[in-house]
Amino acid sequence: MKIAIADVKFDAVGLVPVVVQDARTRRVLTLAYMNAESLARTLETNETWFWSRSRSCLWHKGETSGNTQRVVDVLLDCDGDALNVFVVPNGPACHTGAESCFHNHIQDAGSFEGLEAGAPTNASGLAEVLDNLYALVESRKRERPEGSYTTYLFDQGLDKILKKVGEESAETIIAAKNDDLGSLVKESSDLLYHLVVLFVERGLSLERLHDELVSRRK
Repeated sequence: MKIAIADVKFDAVGLVPVVVQDARTRRVLTLAYMNAESLARTLETNETWFWSRSRSCLWHKGETSGNTQRVVDVLLDCDGDALNVFVVPNGPACHTGAESCFHNHIQDAGSFEGLEAGAPTNASGLAEVLDNLYALVESRKRERPEGSYTTYLFDQGLDKILKKVGEESAETIIAAKNDDLGSLVKESSDLLYHLVVLFVERGLSLERLHDELVSRRK
């Protein structure tokens, strides 16, 4: 259901709590606050704007660090007094440099079915690795640091990238045919890396891939 800013129930000082999540990994990145103006700017610019309670002013995420957040979706909870914002982050969300502000484990928090509290499953851990790799490859394409193999691939262009994808695909097939699990892991990792380079070169986001896979599952 589509809602308007007027439907949001701001508190007595005009604020509403906002849970920000990575749209690709679903990891919670931060908890912040918005007022009506910052919510309006968020919707207008498709980047997150918050209200800084400590400085009493509007705050555009990434205005100094460059770690902006592209907004994918904004949801209002059933009571109308909390927001859930899904974003594609351009860098870490936390001022410490951590991907998420939620990275400190509470002592003796317990466990669940043998997993440390807060520890990612294998699936979410792989998603996080791919997300970080994609962000790194994007930065290599943008900044082109000298001596970087990724820079070399982008400088050589699409044909070189496609050739490497083909080579790594063939080597992955050979490793699987030879029943060599260790080699298969290494060659598959090389293939995934070069596929990510190809995705960045052609402007294909991991979010698009995620949505396609989810639609096929349905």
